[in-house]
Amino acid sequence: MDWNRKSWKKVDQGRLEREDFDAGPTNLDEIEPGLWIGNLTAATDLEELAKIHCNYILTVDSCPLPRNISLLPGIKTMFIQVTDMNKEDLLSHFESAFEFIEEARENGVVLVHCYFGVSRSSTIVIAYLMKKFKISYDEAFERAKSKRKFVSPNAGFESQLRLYEKMGFTIDKTFLHYRLFKLNVAAAKVMQVKILPIEHMDVVKDDPALITVKPDPLVYRCIKCRRVVACVSNLLPHVRGRRMSWKKLEPSDSQEFCTLIYFIEPIAWMKSAMHSEQGKLNCPKCNSKLGSFSWTMGCQCPCGSKVSPAFYLVPSKVEWSNFVKNVQVTL
Repeated sequence: MDWNRKSWKKVDQGRLEREDFDAGPTNLDEIEPGLWIGNLTAATDLEELAKIHCNYILTVDSCPLPRNISLLPGIKTMFIQVTDMNKEDLLSHFESAFEFIEEARENGVVLVHCYFGVSRSSTIVIAYLMKKFKISYDEAFERAKSKRKFVSPNAGFESQLRLYEKMGFTIDKTFLHYRLFKLNVAAAKVMQVKILPIEHMDVVKDDPALITVKPDPLVYRCIKCRRVVACVSNLLPHVRGRRMSWKKLEPSDSQEFCTLIYFIEPIAWMKSAMHSEQGKLNCPKCNSKLGSFSWTMGCQCPCGSKVSPAFYLVPSKVEWSNFVKNVQVTL
């Protein structure tokens, strides 16, 4: 991890920038024509940048490049702010990084770097190779490793790359394991700051009772007042006795799915879930208790399956319906 920086300063609305650093001697390798991986020192070595004719730099680090590099004429930069931690979300940046690298290779040479040029930069380049050549994670890893011995994504990034492969080298927001991944990333932030940060509000789904354009016809209603509280598409199905994890990508027989508890995604009507770590889920119309949630502790289903984070409805408190009106009064 990158904890040996000597000093920092805050600039540009809280972003961090180095005043000095020590990432070791210049170190970089060409993975594909016009595509290099290197460390921070390489990205700030003007002589080396000129030597490889670099005119694009993609920084994957905790803070951006020094201004004497980022403001150089003739060099286009991109900054992805992540630390080298297993729970960091690098997957969400794969598509924009791919587009940047494609543009760079069409117009010159790109250096992708992190602090040491080992984990984060390698992850971005491996994702690029997977999408570019439609190859598996293992193939892309070996392809990059054959050109740079330091290539080594951390365990969390490797799992994200395998998920990217499973989604067909794109971001499929409807894919179950991607939805679970995003929830886990959000939960890690909730553990730190005790509320759901605004940058992770994308995990909260629209209130199905307020959707008037192409509403999901398969819904769950409060059994007391019949207010729509969830769509079938909000369900996070789990297998009996098996821990739910976004990292386990093996397919399961749908007949094994448990219905003792309905685990769902957080939905906009769950106001308390945005401002606390755990609590009850009450019907937004009649206030009847429907279930509970926990970002940090999760929940264990009676079948033995552990789900974390967990947002669940008790089956006896809701009823399934195959019809929903275009407009429903929810006050």
